[in-house]
Amino acid sequence: MKKAAVIILNWNGSELIRRFLPSVVANTNSALADIIVVDNGSTDDSLKVLATDFPMVRTIAFAENYGFAEGYNRALDITRYPYTVLLNSDVAVRHGWLDAMLGYMEAHPETGACQPKILSVADPSKFEYAGACGGYVDRNGYPYCRGRIFGVCEHDDGQYDEPAYIFWASGAALMVRTELYLRLGGLDPVFFAHMEEIDLCWRILLDGHRIVAVPSAVVEHLGGGSLPAGNPRKTYLNFRNNLLMLHKNLPDSTRCRTLLRRRLLDTLAWVRFMAALDFRNAAAVWRAHRDFSSMRKQYASHPTRDLLKERNDTRRNLLVEYYLHGIRRFSQLK
Repeated sequence: MKKAAVIILNWNGSELIRRFLPSVVANTNSALADIIVVDNGSTDDSLKVLATDFPMVRTIAFAENYGFAEGYNRALDITRYPYTVLLNSDVAVRHGWLDAMLGYMEAHPETGACQPKILSVADPSKFEYAGACGGYVDRNGYPYCRGRIFGVCEHDDGQYDEPAYIFWASGAALMVRTELYLRLGGLDPVFFAHMEEIDLCWRILLDGHRIVAVPSAVVEHLGGGSLPAGNPRKTYLNFRNNLLMLHKNLPDSTRCRTLLRRRLLDTLAWVRFMAALDFRNAAAVWRAHRDFSSMRKQYASHPTRDLLKERNDTRRNLLVEYYLHGIRRFSQLK
């Protein structure tokens, strides 16, 4: 068995396969890794395209769409390579990308997962929203990145080219130790999609491992391939899953207080949508909170450690930094 599997989850993405898979085939060291496309019950011509144009790529076909989280869980349980890269179908990779991440993981056994530098397909001089150069969360659970704060993505001028310990690695291109992934339960299928990788990385940190950004590995991500920004379904999943993530990973001592603060902030987001007459997204926020209230009951046990208090990078209030102090770049954060 080779050391790694690069697993691409696909659902009705034949055009993305044609556009992006050639770079993965051309720039992935075949001596180190196998490329595997897992089809999530597609009804388009994805399987035909794979068989005709990419016979060198292994295909696993599911009979139905299990979603991002459960789709990957089933795939890793089947393949079980020592290392797995969860790679989005709308990602182009550059030469040496896999070698750099695998080399880091092999040299640092305390590292549970890592990610490359993620640039934008539309403008490769800028970081891409979904991960940039490594992610964090603030005291209220808002994700941000080296290279991206809220919706502002920085130009890549080499300012984050050193490896760094991070809080979460992007699911767009996430390398993980497969045994660790499976032992911790993988991605939470309840999430279906969005923020499931942050939840997984939080559990990896609680298990005593590190998460690292490896900027010498570089990929380009299209983003919005499944649900574009502003889609009410995306709004619903982001708001609901953020609450679930905080509920799962915070200890009893601070969970209720943090969730109350976050729910009040989400109410302000609902007011903003209503003021803009964006009733569909306002309704999505309301549904997210309603469903969270019932779904949280299935998580009976909670950790005893509070990573939001332990780590310096999680103590800041990103809303204050962004809106009151005018900070738009990660490097400006104190």
